[in-house]
Amino acid sequence: MADDRRLLVGRLRRPHGLKGEVTVFPLTDRPDDVLAAGRQIWVVDTAGDVLAGPVEIERSRGYHREWLLKFRGADSRDALEPWRNSFIAVPAAELPPPEGDEVYLHELAGFGVRREDGTALGVVSSLYELPSGLMMEVQGPRREFLLPYKKEFVLEVDRAARRLTVRPPEGLIEE
Repeated sequence: MADDRRLLVGRLRRPHGLKGEVTVFPLTDRPDDVLAAGRQIWVVDTAGDVLAGPVEIERSRGYHREWLLKFRGADSRDALEPWRNSFIAVPAAELPPPEGDEVYLHELAGFGVRREDGTALGVVSSLYELPSGLMMEVQGPRREFLLPYKKEFVLEVDRAARRLTVRPPEGLIEE
């Protein structure tokens, strides 16, 4: 079965200049590959519904912390204004797989969570993006708890086994 999912790779900000460029905040650590000229993208809203696409990126370049994109056929600010604050998505199959212990966030739901000594703590049920960073809700045997997704707590990610090895903060899990 083919993977028909699209993954978000950027957030469209606002039109830039008068000739059809738009500022994009990248949601990927590889914007130079993912937002390259010639790539077909879809514009989606916050619910994930497609607003436009496929649309071809005609040119792209880094611009401070953001990127400037020009889409083929969109030659004015007015053509881009309806897409303001929407998202750019690309087919998951076109993105390189995560390397090493990297994981796509959507994959974390259902991962088992274990301590360093192998003790099972539960299963990741939800993710929350908070100002302090990403938090995972873990359903444990007695109760659920929130665990920060940070290097000091998440020691190993095993995508093949769908398991995280963690060192929870002191006092988070009562024995």
